[in-house]
Amino acid sequence: MTTLDAAPRLAAADWGAPSEVDRLQRRSLAAAGVGIVACAAGCFVDRPVFFRAYLVAWLFAAGVTLGCLAIAMLHHLSRGGWGLMIRRTLEAASRTLPVVLLLALPLAFGMRDLYPWARPEVVAADPILQAKHAYLNVPFFWIRLVFFFAVWGGFAFLLNRTSLEQDRGADPALTRRMQLISAPGLVIYCLLATFAGVDWLMSLQPRWFSTMYGVYFFGSQGLAGMAFVIVFAAWLARRAPMEQVLTRHFFHDYGKLLLTFVMLWAYFSFSQFLIIWAGNEPEEIVWFVHRLRGGWGVVALLLVVLHFALPFALLLSRDLKRNPRLLGGLALGMLAMRWIDLLWQTEPAFPHPALSWQHPAALLAVGGLWFAAFLRELKKRPLLPINDPYLPEAIAHEGH
Repeated sequence: MTTLDAAPRLAAADWGAPSEVDRLQRRSLAAAGVGIVACAAGCFVDRPVFFRAYLVAWLFAAGVTLGCLAIAMLHHLSRGGWGLMIRRTLEAASRTLPVVLLLALPLAFGMRDLYPWARPEVVAADPILQAKHAYLNVPFFWIRLVFFFAVWGGFAFLLNRTSLEQDRGADPALTRRMQLISAPGLVIYCLLATFAGVDWLMSLQPRWFSTMYGVYFFGSQGLAGMAFVIVFAAWLARRAPMEQVLTRHFFHDYGKLLLTFVMLWAYFSFSQFLIIWAGNEPEEIVWFVHRLRGGWGVVALLLVVLHFALPFALLLSRDLKRNPRLLGGLALGMLAMRWIDLLWQTEPAFPHPALSWQHPAALLAVGGLWFAAFLRELKKRPLLPINDPYLPEAIAHEGH
């Protein structure tokens, strides 16, 4: 019997999302409702803290979404069997880009609370900000933001449309087309994410600069996307129909990819620290000075231990990587650390940094809405790309 003969017969009707997705979507919307009410109250109680908390939550959702888009393009370029089992999860996440763009709108009302360059009186008193004003100004900030999402969304649209076309008829040329879209798409994603990192986070302290920050930013998004995919794949692997095909071998691959992203994040983070420490220039060290003093130094230590050292050590275990529950639990912890990392990057940029109940409230609101939108998209297509020419072989091979 050949490998292809050993593969199960694939039909779209057999690979719909499990019924639990509807219940999960309702719970997500309910959680978002609670978060929205809490955010509304927080906006009246402490407006500046509300916008800072909302920015962290929005950056978290955007990071997961863009990370999934990047991993989808990486899958098409590599044509690895690992990506076929999670391709529809990646595609559903990428189709939430318009939702993420809409969720950015509340930030328009808090620009003066977030960014010093958005306050004319601050710019008028600072020659450096005046020199940067042609780039760092509110209208141009939003033009760039919309442009970023339009380009990213364009690549997501092309990949999703081609993937849907493949579902309707097996055509090997469509696989090649998605590969051709992904090659420039991944390069352009990294380039635009570099500018986005400067706009959204780095310009919170507009006098500070770092040549490593853009790489650090999109590397973090890849880690967030991979962690989310693993958590959701572990959930799907315990339910029909994906329990038939989402085997331990695939999770072994996902664990190795997660380990890769963890090491990349650590490499980019330490490289930025080392370059700035070696230079010892006042304009550069101020970013770390604010984030290594007092309680923020404790948070920095937690990031070293829980965002790198412990996951790195655990992901060396073959048994852990092949256990969906354990790997999913570790990935969930990595998602939590991604949020803490964003919080650590954001709050110390302000004169009176604070950890507030508004931070989890904003995460509940934004995360709940985003996850509900993701589940809505997931239900629209089969959980497997049923006519991908490499899918039967991948399923049969991993079944042995």
